[in-house]
Amino acid sequence: MSNGIRVVAAVFVDGGRVLACRRAAGRPGGGKWEFPGGKVEAGEDPKAALRREIREELGIAIDVGELLDRSVTTIENRRIDLSCYHVEETDGAPIASTDHDLLEWFARSELAALDWAEPDLPAVRLLSADVDGQD
Repeated sequence: MSNGIRVVAAVFVDGGRVLACRRAAGRPGGGKWEFPGGKVEAGEDPKAALRREIREELGIAIDVGELLDRSVTTIENRRIDLSCYHVEETDGAPIASTDHDLLEWFARSELAALDWAEPDLPAVRLLSADVDGQD
């Protein structure tokens, strides 16, 4: 993809709660909420990239499950191709991040009230729509 990046993100769900991470001040998008993850390197499998990024960022191992959403967002003439996957931690829940100053679990009904990074919004809408088990 010219003038764009491929990104993967992890959606942790624990019962009715979803993990959201707030970008640390001083980083691009500082103060915005997002799902943790990062860039897919050239030739890298997206699920492998997500496992690598979560190990680097949150210091935990994960199993990558179903794709929740894949959307392309254009921000300042840059295309961001974001794939959000359902994941499960395999060696403990995330408690700290190299890129975020806050990790919080929110009820699905609370997600829409957060100030999300624009590329994460399609996945947030899907998770929020599923609050009552209706779609």
